[in-house]
Amino acid sequence: MISIRAHLNNIALHHTVFDLPFALIGALLATDGHPRLIDLFWIVVAITTARAASLAIDNWADLKYDSQQPRMASRAMVRGAISKREAGVFIAICFAVLIYAVLQLAPICIYLLPLAALPCIIYPFTKRFTGYCHLMLGVAIAMAPAGGWVAVGGPVLSVPLAVLCVGVMLWMAGFDAMYGAQDRKFDLAHGLHSLATENGAKNAFGIARIYHLLAVVCFFDLGVLMHLAWPYYVGVLAACVVLVYQHRILRWNDFSRLNQRYFMRNGLVSIFIFFCTLASYCI
Repeated sequence: MISIRAHLNNIALHHTVFDLPFALIGALLATDGHPRLIDLFWIVVAITTARAASLAIDNWADLKYDSQQPRMASRAMVRGAISKREAGVFIAICFAVLIYAVLQLAPICIYLLPLAALPCIIYPFTKRFTGYCHLMLGVAIAMAPAGGWVAVGGPVLSVPLAVLCVGVMLWMAGFDAMYGAQDRKFDLAHGLHSLATENGAKNAFGIARIYHLLAVVCFFDLGVLMHLAWPYYVGVLAACVVLVYQHRILRWNDFSRLNQRYFMRNGLVSIFIFFCTLASYCI
């Protein structure tokens, strides 16, 4: 019998908080704050199923390593609650729903879907050969605002869109580099790569700080380029505070505070910026 709870565990549905708000931001910006509700609905469906498929692919690809990593013992596939075949069927269903949802949006979206899906598919395998795999994860997450923007008819070639996507990429890459540093010894022993394995945990944290600084600059510049009202900048400031707090409570040689609560707190960045972007169109 298929366990819905096991599949929800496998895809970590709550992690959608990292990309869905930025997808909605993309839609807001591309329509000057007036996206159609039906478009927002299909954007939510598309982003949710894309995220679910990418997480399932990640866990499927990494099962060999996760099974040897004590920190991953609670994952559904590691516990045997979901077989590889069941995961494969789930991924196929997600892609089918994703394609249907994308077909309801701007016609260009279906043609760009393979390009947008590619980073999500190849990200799990980049850990096998490069320490900059975190940037690939950032690119995958950045497909969300790009998708939201294009889904409502925004131009594909756009400076504000590029700035938004780069900001999201750097934000996620910095966070993932810090989070992944705790696995440095395991990754070295198993031939996996990260910023921490290539540069040491201390330097990885330093690079993550640079990523986050540049991300905040991108978010600020986006407001200037799009002539957004003052509430947007409140959101950028709030996001900056979250990032500074994360760097202050975590040390490269002490991961005792690196828990699920810390992980999910990163989602406040996308939430704050989304609501403040929305507010900037309401005053």
